[in-house]
This record gives sequence, C-alpha cells and structure tokens, in this order.
Amino acid sequence: MQDHTQTNRLELLAPARNLAYGIEAINHGADAVYMGGPAFGARSAAGNSLEDIEALARHAHRFGAQVFVAFNTLLHDHELEQARRLTHQIYEAGADALIVQDMGLLALDLPPIALHASTQTDNRTPEKVKFLQDVGFSQVVLARELSLEQIRAISAQTQVQLEFFIHGALCVSYSGQCNISHARTGRSANRGECAQLCRLPCSLQTPGGEVLVENSHLLSLKDMDQSANLEALIAAGIRSFKIEGRLKGVDYVKNVTAWYRQKLDAILERRPDLVAASAGRCSYGFTPDPKKSFNRGSTDYFLHGRKPDIDSPRSPKYLGEPLGRVSRVTRDCIEIDGKQVTLNNGDGLGFFKPGGELVGMRLNKVEGKQLLLSERMPGLKVGAEIFRNHDQAFSKLLEKPSADRRIRVDMHLSECDEGLRLALVDEQGISATVTFPCDKLPADNPARALQQARDQLGKLGNTLFEARQIELVFTSPLFIAASVLNGLRRDAIAALEAARLAAYRRPERRIPLRGATYPQHRLSYLGNVLNSAAEQFFRDHGVGRIAPAFEANKELGEVVLMTTKHCIRYSQHLCPKEVPGLKAEPLELKMGKDSFRLRFDCHRCEMQVMGSLKG
Repeated sequence: MQDHTQTNRLELLAPARNLAYGIEAINHGADAVYMGGPAFGARSAAGNSLEDIEALARHAHRFGAQVFVAFNTLLHDHELEQARRLTHQIYEAGADALIVQDMGLLALDLPPIALHASTQTDNRTPEKVKFLQDVGFSQVVLARELSLEQIRAISAQTQVQLEFFIHGALCVSYSGQCNISHARTGRSANRGECAQLCRLPCSLQTPGGEVLVENSHLLSLKDMDQSANLEALIAAGIRSFKIEGRLKGVDYVKNVTAWYRQKLDAILERRPDLVAASAGRCSYGFTPDPKKSFNRGSTDYFLHGRKPDIDSPRSPKYLGEPLGRVSRVTRDCIEIDGKQVTLNNGDGLGFFKPGGELVGMRLNKVEGKQLLLSERMPGLKVGAEIFRNHDQAFSKLLEKPSADRRIRVDMHLSECDEGLRLALVDEQGISATVTFPCDKLPADNPARALQQARDQLGKLGNTLFEARQIELVFTSPLFIAASVLNGLRRDAIAALEAARLAAYRRPERRIPLRGATYPQHRLSYLGNVLNSAAEQFFRDHGVGRIAPAFEANKELGEVVLMTTKHCIRYSQHLCPKEVPGLKAEPLELKMGKDSFRLRFDCHRCEMQVMGSLKG
C-alpha cells in the first residue's frame, strides 16, 4: 500500500459521530475518518465504544482508509492513568492515530500509535508546528484563521503532514484559547463541554452605556467553505483536508463528503503528481450540494486575508436556500414571487419575524403557486423573505443507500500446467493469484466462449471491486463452465481481500528528537497545562515558568477569555484602519446579565474578549 509519509497523497478527512456515520463517510469517499472514543474526545455527546472503533477500522482498512480517534481534551491528574490505559485499548482496536491536545499524554507510556496535534493546540506559527513535529507528532491540524501565506511559511519550515479544515462550523476564538464557556458556566471547551455562548444574541455598547448594536449574534460566524480553494491549499502545502461535524447528521456527512470527494478527484485527474490516500472510486445516487446541508452561510475566512461578511449576525441557525418574497398570505397558505426552484410536499421553510426571530414551518402541499402550510404562522407578512431549510426530495435520496465505492482491479485469466490461473492486480498494485485444476477443452464457439468468460469474471457486484480490465490469454479459446469461472472469481477476490488486509500498515509513531525546545520560555494559563505530566513535559522542553490552565480556577481577576481574528469593530465599520480618525477604544458586549470588555490589538488585527470567572 501507499507509504504514509508520501508528500503527494491527498487525504479527505470526514467526521464520524458513530460507527454508522463512519461507514457512510468511508462509503462516500473519505480517505480517513475521525471519531471520539469512550472518553476524552472533546465532544462529550459523540463518544464511541472500543468495539465500534474496531468495526470501523476493519471497514476502513479494506479500502486502505484510516481511522483517527479524537483524544483531545485536557486531563486532570486523576484521569492520566485511565487515559493511558485507554490509548492502549484504542490501539488494540485498530485505530491509526490519536488526535491529541494535552501534552501530558506524551509523558506517559503510550502504544506505538501515530499522534496528530489537535487544532486545540493552537497551531499558528512555523516554530510551534516544528516543535510538535520534533516531539513526535506526524500530523498537525493548523489553525482555521491562517492565510495561504502563513500556511506556505509553515510548510516551508517543517516536514510534518499539514491538516486544514475546509468545511463546517467555525469557532470565533482561536481553538484551544477560548475560556468564556468555563468562565460563565463551568463547562470547559477544552474538556469537550462548550456551552457555545458565542452563538447567543448580544448587544454592543460603549463603556458609558451607549448601545451601538442591539440583540445581534455578533460573535457567531458563517461556516467554512473552501470548495474554491483546494488547489491553492495543495500548493501551500496542505495534504489532509478536514470536514468539521462530529455532531452533524448522517445526511450532512454523506453530502459534504461526496462533494469534496468529487472536487479532489477532479484535481487528481488533472494532476498525475498527486494520488488519493486510499483506494476506490465512488458513484452516487444523488448530486452532492453542500448548500442543502446545515450551514450558516459560507466563508473562506482569512485564507485570502481579511474580508467583510464572515459573520452571521442575524441567526446562528440554518437559513437555507433563499426562495423569494411572500406576495400573498391567506389563512393557511402563501405565494412567493421570484421562486426559481421546485418545491415539494414536506419541505421545510423559514422566515424572519419583524423582531428578527428566525421561525421555521412545514410545507404541507404545493398546489400551483399556492403553498399550503402545516399551521398558521403569526408574523408572516407580504414582503417577508422565505428560505428553504429542508429539501424533502433531497433528504429522501440520502435516506437510501446513496453511494457505491469500488476498487478497480485488472483480471488476467490464462492457462497453466494444472488447468487455469486467474491473477488479480488492484489499483494500488496489490495482487492475488489462484489456480483451478481442470481439463482444457477447446471451445466449439470461440467468440461466445470468450465473451462468456469475460461476462462471468466481471460479475463483481457484491464485492469491493470493479473490473478495470479483463485479459484472456489462451493458446486457443477454451470452453470453461460458468461454475468454474464463478469459483475462480470468488476464490481470487477472497485472496485479494486477504492480501489487501495483509498489506495494510498503520502509520508508525514518529520518533521524537532529543533536545527539542518549546518556542516560549513562559506559559500563562493559555498554555492549557492542567496536570503534572503536562507541566513536566514543558519543563523538559525548556519552559521555566508555567501557570496552571484556566480550568484550575486560579485566575480570579479579569483575563482574556477569547482571542479572535474576527473583529467586531471591523464588521461594524468602526475599524481605525478603515475609517481615518477613529480610535480603537474598548467596547463592551452585553450578553444577558453578563458584560464582557472588548480589547483591540490593531497591530495584530485581533480582538480580545475580557472577563472573569463567575463565582
């Protein structure tokens, strides 16, 4: 199989909430999937048993695909031994890598499993990524906020495989640097329990109390969509393309995975210097369209530098496709002007009430221009913009088996001393050969005999494979019974599957270099050191002063709860760089009864949300 260290491999990495979703991700074209394990997976609602990890690994490995287990929460001292034991159990279950945030794990007796540095380790600089490479990580998930220029700089100074989010929800804070949830609710994002306060409505005001923006989702961002930038990311050095969504539904996993599989396959067709990271081509029973799955609008974020409209202030919910505006309202139906799409019974629609609340409704029946609703909708008036947030026909397609993934194989049937030999070679060069002792009888009808042999050998419908080429080599055409051909085919396919599994090699743990020094000599609470093993790790790598993580509840005064590249001043047209004469004076966010001071670092083009632990 492919060498896992090859730099020309492109990996499509999809989320898996559970075993069933993971199987669908593989079937729809993922080269790798990531899922939570029994504990410590940064999504408390998306854990999985060791048995399910093992089952998913078996399915993935048939295609040469991989399974990564998210192990990316901060650990307390009393959890270290449980975590250590669990890493060995995950390895024994067949997982290919652990996604890690807590550096304390590296001080433990781990199995020889590959380590990936979670985006929660705040990977923004070449120095940080090189350090992670040097201490044993083989793959690093870069910060979502990076530009192409920054990615190129990291790639030029490191050899580790670089992973980047290409689709899905965006955290407004630098990942791993958000403490607002723990500060206000005691639920730590770094422990997999984020309360998502950034999606709540809030108001922007001056320190004196003047309200500038009222009841708006000012910290809520649109979703990432890098569909148009895949080749630019490849050129910058990205080799693993990650879809966010371990809490999303299976329709999202199917649709978005298929969308990016087709995008990457089109690139691979044009670029013989690049190869897919696993085997098999997919065909689909639907036309992938990410706009039909949950999203908050799309942005490519800071990949090409700062730009407006990266936020989603109207609502953190899924708006859907814009249909037009209401032209007529009766007791139980509406009509829409400008509607360009076909609507179906059961579609979901949405609109904003005059006060700004997004409301959903079900379309019961379509009768010409009239759309009969499931119930009366107070606040729905002529002129309201209507969106479709559920396409019933599309969803029905995704409820069925919607993808077929096949590994291409060349088949070579020939004579041998004992009788017949069938040799198979798949698209990755893995081969198997079987023989069948039999008498070699000349065919009465040579053309029909050759065609029958091709037809029978090509019947691979209930296997992983599809015939790319069938070659028959005889001194003269032979009569071969259909039962003989079927038996040869079955035995050869079984032998090839066994050969593929025997050839599969999990990526090896990168050997750490001695003397690697951490880029900083001091760590504040933002260093996320929550246990003694992590503290010892950083001391061993040259860090002298180490403050405990925010979750230790030692930071009692006002501190930075978030550092964000998203700037509310910029989004509200109050940026001093854009509007001459303005000063970046502090502002405040009012979120329910809580107030947070905003501080602006115009040199770095960053915003800080300030606050303190709630007693």
